[in-house]
Amino acid sequence: MKTSVNRIELNADWQFRKLGDSLWYPAKVPGVVHTDLLNNGLIDDPYWRNNELVLQWIENEDWEYHTKISIDQKILDRQRIEINFKGLDTYAKVYLNDSLILEANNMFRTWKIEIKELLKLGSNDLSIVFLSPIQVNKYQVDSLGYELPAGCETVETKVSPFTRKSAYHFGWDWGPRFVTCGIWKPIELLISDDGQINNTLITVDEVHSKYAVVTYEIDYQAQGAYNFEIQIDDRIYPIATTNRSRAKCKFTDTITDPILWWPIGHGEQHLYSRKIKLLSNRVVVDSSITQFGIRSVELINEPDSIGTSFYFKVNGKSIFIKGANYIPQDMFLPSVSDSQYRALLTASKDAGLNMLRVWGGGIYENDIFYNLCDSLGLLVWQDFMFAGSMYPGDDKFLNNIKEEANQNLNRLNNHPCIALWCGNNEMNVAWHNWGWQKKYNYSPTDSAEIWNNYLTIFDTLLADITKDYGFIYVSTTPQSNWGKSENFNHGSMHYWGVWHGHETFEDFKLNVGRFMVEYGFQSYPLMKTISKFSTEKDWKLTSDVMTNRQKSYIGNSEIEKMVKKYYHLPQGFEEFVSLSQTVQAAAMDSAITSHINSNGHCMGSMFWQLNDCWPGPSWSVIDYYGEKKVAYFTVQRLFLETD
Repeated sequence: MKTSVNRIELNADWQFRKLGDSLWYPAKVPGVVHTDLLNNGLIDDPYWRNNELVLQWIENEDWEYHTKISIDQKILDRQRIEINFKGLDTYAKVYLNDSLILEANNMFRTWKIEIKELLKLGSNDLSIVFLSPIQVNKYQVDSLGYELPAGCETVETKVSPFTRKSAYHFGWDWGPRFVTCGIWKPIELLISDDGQINNTLITVDEVHSKYAVVTYEIDYQAQGAYNFEIQIDDRIYPIATTNRSRAKCKFTDTITDPILWWPIGHGEQHLYSRKIKLLSNRVVVDSSITQFGIRSVELINEPDSIGTSFYFKVNGKSIFIKGANYIPQDMFLPSVSDSQYRALLTASKDAGLNMLRVWGGGIYENDIFYNLCDSLGLLVWQDFMFAGSMYPGDDKFLNNIKEEANQNLNRLNNHPCIALWCGNNEMNVAWHNWGWQKKYNYSPTDSAEIWNNYLTIFDTLLADITKDYGFIYVSTTPQSNWGKSENFNHGSMHYWGVWHGHETFEDFKLNVGRFMVEYGFQSYPLMKTISKFSTEKDWKLTSDVMTNRQKSYIGNSEIEKMVKKYYHLPQGFEEFVSLSQTVQAAAMDSAITSHINSNGHCMGSMFWQLNDCWPGPSWSVIDYYGEKKVAYFTVQRLFLETD
């Protein structure tokens, strides 16, 4: 009789050390080296005062993780034994019983390897060596012949364009630099015989008032002299088996009187559920449950009487987008709990938001994020993980991101919340408007090569892959630069005249784009938050702690200027903190009101930013500890009043 698939987590009893050291310490999996060092008392709190500055040595070291896998005869007798690494950050050499089984090079990918032939009865050694991305990529940086722009990376050796890892880990203008490494997602053993379900894609092909047509595409393994079938709920379909270990099958289904999925404020968030089973001689060998929603999404991005439109239609209805830009909730990603996801996304819904943008310098978020967006009715603008840089275009790099894109599109395909995939954040606008060619002294040949690499990645590779999955794709955001008034008639816009352009809040009313993807104004968090990372002696803007905590090059001066302009000169640090939140709220009021009252000229208002990745001044309306700033309630009032 066939035996069903077993999945065994390998997240317990790990140890770690700096490579070459003799002493091992307990490690938490999932986790990263910074939190493991902290939990063992080997470093102080990275967020406390200026500890960031004294912990930069960690990124230059190699680190080793180790555990033992106990294997009994029942497991060894099974046909197939695989190990599945759901997330390794980032350059990792994996050894099983001293045999190298994997060299990982992408934080955003999963890695599945057959290991049956390497296992032995009893105890088996599993070791992972994480190599410093700075050391790994230093040669590429030095030998390329020209420097690539690298987000907000301010160090001499800028490796982030070569490293398929979260860009914000290398520093940004609202967060610190902590270049992490470690086992950041779970590891599991997959034990099976002749059959296994790998993935199920559900595509909504047609949506009508009386019926909807959906397609189930099931990726499976089924070998041997058995009668294999797929069961979807109570329907059974025969499938073919081949000499190959992997195959796909498709089935079309018509759902009568479909209940549509709607974004919040426009209808209910109905989700359908399908139980998929793989049968061998009518015995279940594997099963999975997949949810999906029935809805249509269109992006109307085309010439019109004004310029170039940019707006979404869901189920045929034009939707005014009330949104925010979302960044990772911590520098140390496994530290974010499920309850933190629920609290932040519930707060988003409660503020009247109907869309979140997953910004391209972070991560393809964990499943719980999209599951919550599905159930809460929050649409998702999903960036691919490219931001503020230019990237290499060699075959190895392109093949790596091709697999990255396919894996994440596969994983996220069934979520009705996802409205759009975007190729990158601010790369096109930067190349054409930020003076990079002059700053980096590119020759015509250098410029041509860099731009050709850009086009290959974002106008061809990612565009073609996303189209295969049936998603809406735009190659970049924004489509228009805020420097010219005419550009506000065309496509998506990041408006930073207020802030980077030193313009006043009245300019929000004069600069309303067709779809505002980014705009905002900074503030400090509450004093109760500031007291968690600093002492009273640090409570002045000129202290070393506050100077380092402010990551924007004009941060404090711009806040001070607007506080004095619209309110009054603050008497001391605590009043400055309070007034920074008041002036941020005024900025949001001016911007959002202008967008809402544009008589359809603007069809989307997505402020920068929703949340924080550590405690400090930023553009967020909810701080690192979940405390709501004054601007949150301004956003809530304005968005909840808007249909």
